[in-house]
Amino acid sequence: MRKKRHNYTPEEKVSILRRHLVEHVPVSDLCDKHQLQPTIFYIWQKQFFENGAAAFTREDKPQKRVEEVKIQQLEAKLIRKHEVLSELMEEHIKLKKELGEL
Repeated sequence: MRKKRHNYTPEEKVSILRRHLVEHVPVSDLCDKHQLQPTIFYIWQKQFFENGAAAFTREDKPQKRVEEVKIQQLEAKLIRKHEVLSELMEEHIKLKKELGEL
């Protein structure tokens, strides 16, 4: 008979790992309590240590702000370009009508 799968959230995974690393609860006890295979626990631990540096990286908010301003400027430029093209097309059609080509 198959066991029901449980998808743990990242917070739950960290909590389980924390109990082992900080509170020194044995892996076997944690795996029994949470119905985990020890290999899964060690995979989580490996991922945790490989990606742990991300918790200490700082996001450069000024860089994000600069990018947002740049995006807004480019969007405004694009809108203006579309307006100019519309005016030119309108004049072009009006001229063709006057010359009798339409």
